[in-house]
Amino acid sequence: MLRAAGLDPQVIVSGVDEDAFSATSTDELTSVLAAAKASAVAATLADGIVIGCDSMLDLDGRAYGKPADPADAAARWREMSGRTGTLYTGHCVIDVGTGERVEAVAATAVHFGTPSHEEISAYVATGEPLGMAGGFTIEGLGGWFVESIDGDHNNVIGISVPLLRRLLGRLGVTIPELWAQYSKLE
Repeated sequence: MLRAAGLDPQVIVSGVDEDAFSATSTDELTSVLAAAKASAVAATLADGIVIGCDSMLDLDGRAYGKPADPADAAARWREMSGRTGTLYTGHCVIDVGTGERVEAVAATAVHFGTPSHEEISAYVATGEPLGMAGGFTIEGLGGWFVESIDGDHNNVIGISVPLLRRLLGRLGVTIPELWAQYSKLE
């Protein structure tokens, strides 16, 4: 998504054990995990801007990350069917050079359709839901089964670009500055 937005980010896997963290709510958990990931990566760098994110679906106060296996993904889809959940994405941005850090969480309501058991089985068999927070996508095969969303669609895909712009602004970084520094749009 950042590449489509004109940047050329370097992707660095944080190595953070997500199971080692807990929180009292889904939005708080995404914030804690985003901060842990950003901090782990920032600790390995001498300079630059680090963006850490983590997404989870909240359904009735319960946090859902990636399904553990196909059976979990199918059970989750049966539970989500015809209901509305909230997809939270925690964002943490660290300016490694100054040590400044800003954080926020984006929330988007996701209204799920009612796929048949055959459709759920076929979707799970593609493997796509296994690698996705909440067990679904809106930009891929899962989009067939999402009726609508209320909020930032980018957030559901994995990072809220409008929220990220505001966070970067709080660090004194402008989007045109990033385009000039990191883009291939020259």
